[in-house]
Amino acid sequence: MVVLIDDDKFLLDMYAMKFVKENFTVETFLSADQALVALREGLAPDAILFDITMPSRDGFSFLQALGEEKLGAHALKVALTNQSSDAEIEKAKTLGADGYFVKATMIPSEVVGKVTELIGKHRTK
Repeated sequence: MVVLIDDDKFLLDMYAMKFVKENFTVETFLSADQALVALREGLAPDAILFDITMPSRDGFSFLQALGEEKLGAHALKVALTNQSSDAEIEKAKTLGADGYFVKATMIPSEVVGKVTELIGKHRTK
């Protein structure tokens, strides 16, 4: 199962459709807070893809909450964002991100392919 978090419903639906076409079960959330509630209630995804820039709780705060609350411990955590500075990439990785994809440089099918590959590697650890 893949969890997608983005405040842009159009992008959320588009990525969800691409993952479903590749036989993934997908849960979508328009905010990090909504996703945290589901994770606290026991949602156990294989991967969590999240935007960095979102209202109320950004991706960095979301990653920090995951770590502090030990949520999604076995899930691959991937930033899927248009923020591309080295400082932001480093901050995400320091907070526990396993990957960092810049939306503007990858088409959705590439994102799905990379996530599929990372999940495979992550499971063999």
